[in-house]
Amino acid sequence: MNRIILQLFALGFCFAVVQALTCYKCSLGLSSLCFTTNTTCNSGERCFSGFGKAAGYFDIKKKGCLAVAKCNMTEQVTFGGNNTFYSMTMTCCNTDLCNAAPGLPGTSALSLTLTTITALFVANVLV
Repeated sequence: MNRIILQLFALGFCFAVVQALTCYKCSLGLSSLCFTTNTTCNSGERCFSGFGKAAGYFDIKKKGCLAVAKCNMTEQVTFGGNNTFYSMTMTCCNTDLCNAAPGLPGTSALSLTLTTITALFVANVLV
């Protein structure tokens, strides 16, 4: 009985760890330059990629975490109280590091599978 409880706990722990979404973050990028770091989203947030034009001329982009209510919207932002502004469209996604350039498909599913198998193996060894 203890073995079953421990295995269920290990499986539940895997899903609890997966709940925290990891995204790329770029505060502000110009044209194709956007220096990124990794960030962890809070509950109710998704990864986003924002694309727009500053003052109607310069391509800009942002990446990071965004509240679900603001996903797939366009917003107007002004700088320092003057007439300089940009319009940015925020597009959201909900898997780890999904707000980057196309990568290898299925990598998050693969890591979840390996984590689950490892947790179940450790549970069997401990009991």
